[in-house]
Amino acid sequence: MLLKRFLSMDKIENGYLVKGDTADIKIIFMSDDIIRIRTSFDKKWSEESYALVMTAWEDRLDSLFKDERKRITALDISFEETEKEIIFNTKTLKLVMSKEPLYFSIYKLNGEKIYSDLADRAFECDQLGRISHYNEVDLENDHFYGFGEKTGKVDKMGRRMRMSPKDAIGHDPEFGDPLYKHIPFYIKLNNNKRHALGLFYHNSYDSVFDMGNEISGYWPRYSYYQADGGDIDLFFINGPKVEDVLDNYTKLTGRQAMPPKQSLGYTASTMYYAELEKDCDKEIYEVIKKHFDEKMYIDNFKLASGYSSGEEDNLRYIFNWNRKRFPNPDEFLEKMNEMGLNVIPNLKPGILPKHPYKKEFEENDVFIKNPDGEGDYHGRWWGGTGRFVDFTKVSGRETWKKLLKENILSKGTITVWNDNCEYDGIEDRNALCDFDGKPGTMAELKIMHSNMMAYVGKEAIAELYPNRRPYIINRAGFAGIQRYAQTWAGDNLTDWRTLKFNIATIIGMGLSGVANTGCDIGGFAGGAPEGELLLRWIQNGIFQPRFCINSANNDNTVTQPWMYEENNEFVRHAYRQRYRMLPYLYSLMYEAHTTGRSIMRPLFMEFQDDINCYDDKYMTFMFGPSVLVANVLEKGAVSREIYLPEGCTWYDMNNNMMAYNGGQVIQIPVSLDSIPMFLRGDGIFITNEEVTHITTDKMKSLDILIGGEAERSFKFYDDDGISKDFEKGVYENTEISVSGGARKKISFKTTGSYENEISELRIKLVSKEKGAYWVSVDNERIPRFLNKTSWEKSEQGWYYELSDRTVLVKCKKPEKKEFDIIVSCERFDLIGMGDE
Repeated sequence: MLLKRFLSMDKIENGYLVKGDTADIKIIFMSDDIIRIRTSFDKKWSEESYALVMTAWEDRLDSLFKDERKRITALDISFEETEKEIIFNTKTLKLVMSKEPLYFSIYKLNGEKIYSDLADRAFECDQLGRISHYNEVDLENDHFYGFGEKTGKVDKMGRRMRMSPKDAIGHDPEFGDPLYKHIPFYIKLNNNKRHALGLFYHNSYDSVFDMGNEISGYWPRYSYYQADGGDIDLFFINGPKVEDVLDNYTKLTGRQAMPPKQSLGYTASTMYYAELEKDCDKEIYEVIKKHFDEKMYIDNFKLASGYSSGEEDNLRYIFNWNRKRFPNPDEFLEKMNEMGLNVIPNLKPGILPKHPYKKEFEENDVFIKNPDGEGDYHGRWWGGTGRFVDFTKVSGRETWKKLLKENILSKGTITVWNDNCEYDGIEDRNALCDFDGKPGTMAELKIMHSNMMAYVGKEAIAELYPNRRPYIINRAGFAGIQRYAQTWAGDNLTDWRTLKFNIATIIGMGLSGVANTGCDIGGFAGGAPEGELLLRWIQNGIFQPRFCINSANNDNTVTQPWMYEENNEFVRHAYRQRYRMLPYLYSLMYEAHTTGRSIMRPLFMEFQDDINCYDDKYMTFMFGPSVLVANVLEKGAVSREIYLPEGCTWYDMNNNMMAYNGGQVIQIPVSLDSIPMFLRGDGIFITNEEVTHITTDKMKSLDILIGGEAERSFKFYDDDGISKDFEKGVYENTEISVSGGARKKISFKTTGSYENEISELRIKLVSKEKGAYWVSVDNERIPRFLNKTSWEKSEQGWYYELSDRTVLVKCKKPEKKEFDIIVSCERFDLIGMGDE
């Protein structure tokens, strides 16, 4: 069936109901920039979402998400009607519905078209019940980003991608598809219009996105979305900036969960640590000691599923503890906590026939059912046939929660690692789920189990540790998974291409609302990485929110950071840099939590007017707003080619702040120790030199690197890193603003009631033309030093560093919520013979 023509339109409570010849459409203006257009061929209009946290209608699951969901009032937008069109105007957009053929177009208020359905073929339902939505595409100028977790380049123009999560172990990093996540959302940019528009398809059936790959001679070039069932429930999300789209999208599906600070430290993991015949705990203690001895900092330890294996058959029985491998689990977690290590146990939702809690599972009737509703569904699982917990069922969630609290969380961790939660072993999509009281099929709900598994983890932690911030890690997820979990890109392949294309995978997740993510450093599947590859992977991994080495090497090896002694000094340098950047990274995480912005960003997110950034063939990224990172990604590289976006100067942070004009390609020499980083001309970069172990070390000082080329601000955020008190205002959020020309004013304005231990500020201000004349802190001038050694020994003062031409300032932090530091580089007359 093809929806061809408009018949009538009626006003409804929250929008409009359009009657068409084969389908009906609901149009709801949730805001001036968020428009819901839901096209239904069966016209059932059920509202029962596990994904949305902002609605303008009653939803059957509102009570389940009462603590997360917000009901708003839709806008009452009037319309103009002509013989051929109906036109709606918000404060930012014009939505035009053409009557025959029926399709939609979106314009800016100046009349410029930024989107259009494919006329004559916008909405379709085929003979198999699959629904499709077709869009116009400009092959020369359009770019498409997001789509959740995907391989290959950041720009998906020309790609055909499937949303059907798999246990994609060892997938090809450039062409493999699908992976573990199902996030049917993307952002469109066009070279000429440079206006960002988001499209979110609120539908969890398996689907396909074809972004200009398919060709038919009967139609202009097009892209399309096709799903196996449900409605074409589309949210248009206006920019005009990419960050505006992310802000609005995460208002709909939820902000990134604010993680504990410890989660940003390094996490060690490998399957082998928990697979020894006996006494895995003792081996793990030695591994931790080795990290400390090598000064390769560590704060977390992932406990692979071997801890839960049967003592006789080595099969996985979740919530079980193998007493040969871990004789006393409580003592093990207690000792790890004493060392400041957060233990992260692996959890899997499949239940084997001999599971020790089989009776409890069966008595509580927790499993997904056969298609006829009679009996539990049995499918492929680790070690044989298994049954699967139904996380859309109250008894499934409550039983899982009870066992999780009793056997894992109560032993001393606030972290759960939800693995293998794609439900890939349920091959019959007609298998039945409870769907919270209204039976549904796995065809519709398969991916929702991964989100709800994370939801249960959050609830369990809240019940056991009411004021502790949960730390949940998920391998799979649908739109909205960010509000519960950190994610990672599953079982990647040990390969140089993986190092390269995993950057785009992480960026794509960030452009899909999931800022807290990463990939296994060194690769999970395959043989051990060679020394140079592991080093380059670690050097890239330090910028990933999830900084973790994890492996299951097939050549009887274990990937560990110190495994190539000849590179260990370079590895230590990389680890040190990661921990140095934690204040900046934690601030970015809070920004993601409050605005939806990503952490590893494509260049065009910060430089949307520079179309050279739309297809970043140089595989670089912005680390937050201030730093461009150009990791070395090629074997044996002796140089690195980099495009620097136009619109500012760039300073090489590894070469005496050497200045480059933006809008050009440069080539720099690299060595094994190179981690190329460039400060944006107006960038503000916050670091700290003291923290090497998050649970024991406290920041006493703050280092602030300032480009100073133009006015800019950055919010440095801090809190206790553990509790939920930040939700009550117990945080320190300091806006650092830089303004002025020759007389540079650096303003500090702090909100929140948290008091950290920072007592010293160290500022490095780029000043290439000349040194400073004077420096004041809170209206008091501080001493100048001509000898750097003397400055370093002093408690307060400033010095002009000629090697990189920067003004170095050191001072005690004023005990005020607001104060200024002024660096005057104004011209002064030293000998009294200057111009009048």
